[in-house]
Amino acid sequence: MMRMVDKLSNETIDIRPAVSILSVLRHLNYKPWYAMAEFVDNAIQSYLDNRDSLESLHGPSYRLKVDISLDSFDNGRISIRDNAAGIHESEYERAFRPAAVPPNSSGLSEFGMGMKSAACWFANRWSVRTSALGESFERAVSFDVDRIVYDNLEELLVNISPAGEESHFTEVTLIDLHKKPQGRTIGKIKRHLASIYRMFIRKGLIELTFDGELLIYPEPKILCAPYFKDVTLEEILWKKDIDFDFGRGLEVHGFAALLETGSVSGAGFSLFRNSRVIEGSGDDGYRPEYIFKKSNSYTYQRLFGELHLVGFDVSHTKDGFRWEENEEVFLELLKEHLEEEPISLISQAEGHRKRPTKDELKKAAEFASKRTAENLEQTLPPVLAPALEALPDHSPVPQELPARTLSSKRVIDLIIKNENWRIVLELTNDPAIGDWIELCDHLVADYPHSEDMRVIGIRLSLVHPFMTRFAGTDDEKIEGLLRVAVAIVLAEIIARSSGVKYAGTFKRFINSLLRDALSQP
Repeated sequence: MMRMVDKLSNETIDIRPAVSILSVLRHLNYKPWYAMAEFVDNAIQSYLDNRDSLESLHGPSYRLKVDISLDSFDNGRISIRDNAAGIHESEYERAFRPAAVPPNSSGLSEFGMGMKSAACWFANRWSVRTSALGESFERAVSFDVDRIVYDNLEELLVNISPAGEESHFTEVTLIDLHKKPQGRTIGKIKRHLASIYRMFIRKGLIELTFDGELLIYPEPKILCAPYFKDVTLEEILWKKDIDFDFGRGLEVHGFAALLETGSVSGAGFSLFRNSRVIEGSGDDGYRPEYIFKKSNSYTYQRLFGELHLVGFDVSHTKDGFRWEENEEVFLELLKEHLEEEPISLISQAEGHRKRPTKDELKKAAEFASKRTAENLEQTLPPVLAPALEALPDHSPVPQELPARTLSSKRVIDLIIKNENWRIVLELTNDPAIGDWIELCDHLVADYPHSEDMRVIGIRLSLVHPFMTRFAGTDDEKIEGLLRVAVAIVLAEIIARSSGVKYAGTFKRFINSLLRDALSQP
């Protein structure tokens, strides 16, 4: 209980039980934006609990303001100040006692550990100064965790000074930081906080600033395009509502959509509880492989959404849901809704291809031409000089390709100008093959019923240095280069049929240049 010493000078508060837990809190597995969010949660909950009184005092134009400031000099200092209703006398002792659950545990401050755990994670010394709406006193208390634990202190001194009854604020100051945000981390904190509190920012309920910068959540642009299987159809806004209930008080509602422009950092779901992002803030979207597939899929880069989960428990650091056995069912139902016609988001994500803008093409062209020019300057002269002196290729096209280990094989039967053609596509991962592409061409007589068939074999090496450097295991890049290889081989065959001399020289030089020059960095 709070024990009064002198109403105008000081009081003490009881911080039992287990004050030693304070020294352990610095080892929590927090990320800095989630630790910072604990202070914002307290401010928002204070505002929500006292909204009528605050608006009665200031009028309907009142806005909750939370300002975070960082001083990076020396050991660092963080201040978090809000204009919410402050910490009232009836709640003061509970607010500083470890693991004391608040009376209303259904809001953002539910575990009774947020401010204490985040403050101790950031710093060994911290203080709180507050003035509660309707009370005529300002209270200030300081924590020195090492001293509290070493001396096994069970009470802390509270300094009290007069304040107007209309005064209301809370200011938390963290000193001598063990976790000092710096560099890119500061930018990430800003982006994540704007993302975590986007619902409150959208509704105009909060003005959240960091070092004077107003944090704004940039709304993603949603794809508006025809269904990829028929681009002549009318354009569709690729967004749909998600709403399902799987019993035991567990509900999910929100929306899913496709990004106008694919983005690894921008895709993924944000999972909310009580209008606050729990999982999937900033560039760390919730992307289970069951739905999003591998990181090179288009779904992984395009699908996003906001899902509000009701009835699910969260971790005490509020950075993840405690799924128990429910995540598998959740994902199955979610995928079912995502694939449901007439707006199948996953199908469109995989099939849609954005037509690049002129600026995008110009940027890509500048990059590609610069890199290629640098490569040609360094590698081409020693490779091209002896090639120019080489004798023309008089060798005939082989009738069979030598047996090799294959990764894939496809047979395509065609009729071209009343002739039967069979094209055999082979992709190999055999490192013994030195050429990028190989071909064979022969005529099979009396196939199948006294009809001749021309059989053309085309083989592409997947482990050629050029493929390893520019395609790897990306199926689209492999497909594009395979199509180029097919065009080269068929062009040679047509050239030979047209009577072009030394047609094989072209392919021979391509194989040589790709291996000895153009596959180099």
